[in-house]
Amino acid sequence: MTSVEIRQQFLDFFASKQHKIVPSSPIVVKNDPTLLFTNAGMNQFKDYFLGNKKSEFSRIADTQKCLRVSGKHNDLEEVGVDTYHHTMFEMLGNWSFGDYFKAEAIAWSWELLTEIYKLDKNRLYVTVFEGDEKEGIPKDEEAYHEWKKWIPEDRILFGNKKDNFWEMGDTGPCGPCSEIHVDCRSEQERLNTPGKNLVNNDHPQVIEIWNNVFMQFNRSKGGSLVPLPAQHVDTGMGFERLVRVIQGKQSNYDTDVFTGTFNAIENITAKKYDGTDTKEAIAFRVIADHIRAIGFTIADGQLPANTGAGYVIRRILRRAVRYYYSYLDHKQPLLHELMPVLATQFETVFPELYQQIEFVSKVVREEEEAFLRTLDKGLKRIDDIVQATTNDIINGKSVFELFDTFGFPLDLTKLIAAEKNLQIDEAGFALEMQQQKNRSRAAATLDTEDWIVVNEEKEEGFVGYENNLIQTRVNKYRKISAKGKTQYQLVLATTPFYAESGGQIGDTGWLEFGDETVEVTNTKKENDTIVHFAK
Repeated sequence: MTSVEIRQQFLDFFASKQHKIVPSSPIVVKNDPTLLFTNAGMNQFKDYFLGNKKSEFSRIADTQKCLRVSGKHNDLEEVGVDTYHHTMFEMLGNWSFGDYFKAEAIAWSWELLTEIYKLDKNRLYVTVFEGDEKEGIPKDEEAYHEWKKWIPEDRILFGNKKDNFWEMGDTGPCGPCSEIHVDCRSEQERLNTPGKNLVNNDHPQVIEIWNNVFMQFNRSKGGSLVPLPAQHVDTGMGFERLVRVIQGKQSNYDTDVFTGTFNAIENITAKKYDGTDTKEAIAFRVIADHIRAIGFTIADGQLPANTGAGYVIRRILRRAVRYYYSYLDHKQPLLHELMPVLATQFETVFPELYQQIEFVSKVVREEEEAFLRTLDKGLKRIDDIVQATTNDIINGKSVFELFDTFGFPLDLTKLIAAEKNLQIDEAGFALEMQQQKNRSRAAATLDTEDWIVVNEEKEEGFVGYENNLIQTRVNKYRKISAKGKTQYQLVLATTPFYAESGGQIGDTGWLEFGDETVEVTNTKKENDTIVHFAK
């Protein structure tokens, strides 16, 4: 079956069980201050579980766009390296709001996987909650006995609170959960080591594909658990993993969810994807994954930016750019060319990208071009920093320089450092960031773009005591906007302008570029660098 057919069969199956099929909510969360992005299928139904709203339908099924790149759900470093982690992914789910409970959820899970998708029953394992004596939560005997109707007892495993008890937060609805795992190893490997020994042990071929959460308690502010007046079912099945299992692949990236994107990358770069663990193959996987997060998030209304959710997208985009620049030897914008492929692939299930393809492609291309202008210089700079590093740790000031001057997100510098067997001083970087925030707190409404480096000439600094008029060059500049007005900050190789210091106001004057005159409105020091503010 194709991925399109697999997705549709899931929705059709639950429609036959009287579920209302609803569309995915946006990947960008606008009305929940606790989330930047939708990171689970249940997010759009949160108010139903909390009792703030009543659902129009007691049974619902959907496929939800999710993004996990921040907070405790952060798999960014594994993306492209292993076989099954992603930034953006689809979560198939079926939901019961006070309607059916464990018996039906378990029976339908087994029916869909084994009778509709025809998965080998002997490769499936399930987990149920073992109970928690400290919390006073009993073993989930009900789920255990329901599973005994469908699967041998030696493949029903008990899991602890970490793996088999789901909680929305410190307070609110919660309950035990029952996971379904599949063993994708070869017959010989299965003979050597039983699959049950590898469940929930991070084995790349023994993976969880479905989780049934049974919400039956409410966690009070005092920490106690009180039975809910109505019991709910909240399930989630990773679409990409499901497709991999059904199509008999060893990696999510070998399925038709990604092969169309790989083909497009091959055509653009003249490189071939071989599925290995080389840097080139990892680059293919990173790009194919990241392009989905970038495209769908922008289509859902979140533009790349320097703060908040917008910066998460900018980080992902720049990470992808660095991979094709360094490992596919492609020095021109690439990601925007993949957008039509992605939009067409998902046109029927997530049409918002297809409907805005020109706009999204334009935004992505502009972002790529902006980063490519500084990427080469930044990579050369990090090589210099590595050469000067003597204790296997890149200092925080250098990490901040790469961030502030060349637009390198922290995780990108961390990735490059790891490739060179180095670490970074994250605490030192955080200190530099805090110092910058303190300097700019008075200008909280300031929107600052990345520095654009145009000249690497060594700065000679201030010569204003001797000369008020000199010939010099612009080393770098950036655009700043505040209260609807736009200015530029410029750093000169040599300057006659005295920087604001010791209670004295920074110098003003003008810069002449051929026949054009630019007014300098103030001069300040930032990180020991003299910066000119120009209209």
